Amino acid sequence: MRITGVVSSGLGRAHVFMAQKHYQDQFQSLMGTSVWPGTLNLTVAGDDLRDYIALRLKSGIDTLDASSELISQANEVAIDDLEANRIRGFLRDGISFGGATAFKATFNFNDKMVDCAVLIPDLTRHYDVVEIISAKFLREHFSISDGDEVVIELL
Repeated sequence: MRITGVVSSGLGRAHVFMAQKHYQDQFQSLMGTSVWPGTLNLTVAGDDLRDYIALRLKSGIDTLDASSELISQANEVAIDDLEANRIRGFLRDGISFGGATAFKATFNFNDKMVDCAVLIPDLTRHYDVVEIISAKFLREHFSISDGDEVVIELL
């Protein structure tokens, strides 16, 4: 599966979660390395949104504001061969850090590629924003900015 999205700014809060040792240990197991303590957000629409909704459904995540027609179309997307990797949440000092589902992928921009994963948090405010994690600080590594179009290839 291939998802094309437009780079967009997030809320700037992912680093609070991504820097947690409990998560980093799981990312190390999943990707063979620790990951940058933040995410890169991609806004998706059209068939790319349909495909992302299919990943959310496979993850068991609420599709929030997605239309019933879009959900029906997403249910038809063939994704049985994609492995959903569970990232466990935890409690620390009475604060709950939620779980997520990760799908391994590659990030492609201007004929360059790096390993990454699509991270779908159990709790999120957006159904049309794909969060990407990688060992690289993707904005800097690829010199990308809001509005740039990039491609994610799920493995």
